[in-house]
Amino acid sequence: MGNLHRGALEILATTGVAEATRELLDIVLPKGCTLNRHGRLCFPVALMEEIIAGAANGYVVHARGGRAGSGDIHCDGTKVHFSTAGSAVTTLDAQTRSYRASTILDVYDFTRLTDTLEHIHMCGDTVVATDLTVDFEHDMNVAYALMAGTEKPLCMSFRSRDFIAPAIEMFDLALGGEGRFVQRPFCIFGGCPIVSPLKFGQDNLEVMIETSRLGLVSDIAVAPQSGATAPAPLAGIVVQVIAETLACLAVVNLIRPGCPMTFAAWPFITDLRTGSFSGGGGEQALLAAAAVQMGKFYNLPNSVGAGMTDSKIPDAQSGFEKGLSLALAALSGCNRVLEAGGMMGSLMGCSFESLVIDNEALGMILRTVRGIEVSDETLSLEVIGKFAVDPGHFLGSGQTLEYMESEYLYPALMDRTPPGAWENEGSRDIFERSRETSRKVLRSHYPNYPGASVDKAVRERFPIRIAPSDMSASCGRW
Repeated sequence: MGNLHRGALEILATTGVAEATRELLDIVLPKGCTLNRHGRLCFPVALMEEIIAGAANGYVVHARGGRAGSGDIHCDGTKVHFSTAGSAVTTLDAQTRSYRASTILDVYDFTRLTDTLEHIHMCGDTVVATDLTVDFEHDMNVAYALMAGTEKPLCMSFRSRDFIAPAIEMFDLALGGEGRFVQRPFCIFGGCPIVSPLKFGQDNLEVMIETSRLGLVSDIAVAPQSGATAPAPLAGIVVQVIAETLACLAVVNLIRPGCPMTFAAWPFITDLRTGSFSGGGGEQALLAAAAVQMGKFYNLPNSVGAGMTDSKIPDAQSGFEKGLSLALAALSGCNRVLEAGGMMGSLMGCSFESLVIDNEALGMILRTVRGIEVSDETLSLEVIGKFAVDPGHFLGSGQTLEYMESEYLYPALMDRTPPGAWENEGSRDIFERSRETSRKVLRSHYPNYPGASVDKAVRERFPIRIAPSDMSASCGRW
């Protein structure tokens, strides 16, 4: 890790980052940054070390309503949380096994389905509302759909810094008064402020600047691709993505020292045979785990993308690709594992069926994160001494009944029945069972958590394109 750290600081001090805006230069040049002979923004080693030492080591994203407190997301240390996200442009139609363009109703539907899934702790914009072509309408409707569909903590991106203030106004309405969101934020904002290799992206840079000025969490993502927008060797892509992420950390802290930021180094793999992004595979899982470990090295709240299968349906390929990357990220101590539910087709699509399957898999992964408790009681020496002799099994032991629920996780969707019972029940695979499970929820669970009066106020102020009739079981959509 030391070599990666030193390499990243060298990149920032010498190569620097291109295309800094005039606004950014006016902020950071007086505070010790420099321009090299190529006009690239450089961050001296001593300045970076000072920034890293003073950076926020954690943050909280709050839940709303009845889930407040127990549902808050504490991003620090080795706490592990799973979140949806992804901004896929298509949604899987399970009946036809084909993908269609995603809509704003899909954003709402994925959110309300996630609302019922206990092992997914946070909700983001899983799909793009491709039916909303005006940027302001798109972002305000996504904010509305997320807020209406769940009380879990939220994360989302904005297409312009100008949309942050209106979204906060909407969120204040939901909380019952001006200024309440900033006091207890239930949504964090982000985007990709770096365009790899080592260039700032203006729109998302401006979002990061605005978020930092408000003292809110900058929930960025830095996503170079190996052999394309980063070197092909895995060590090379890691050192570059760490440098790019640290550049964002510097900007945030030079604007507002100690302002929290997600250390979101998201190195991606390119299938060098085709030049396409590949979300599955061992290299992707390994890179994500390495990025998390670097976040822990700096003691910074971190996130990473995982569960980004290349498969197009929830099949065996999907299962092992998702399981490998999600487990490695979680066991590395990632505070927020994103893309963790429903993502398919190398992030191009999302699936309701995969979302409910992934929820059960995430429960199993969280069980591995929890580990094995070793104590005098759990070592069970007296119980073994008694029951091994007579009756020769532990089925009737009071200890077995006591630990039956606390020590074990029982899946509701994954099949553990004998082959004969499975055949008698129609020989259904997990894709079929997940379709039935997701449809049952989607036909009945139509929340609008802010309530009727807030909904009315929001609709009067903002161009909400989700009709009230689409938020009712009588809509017939499912």
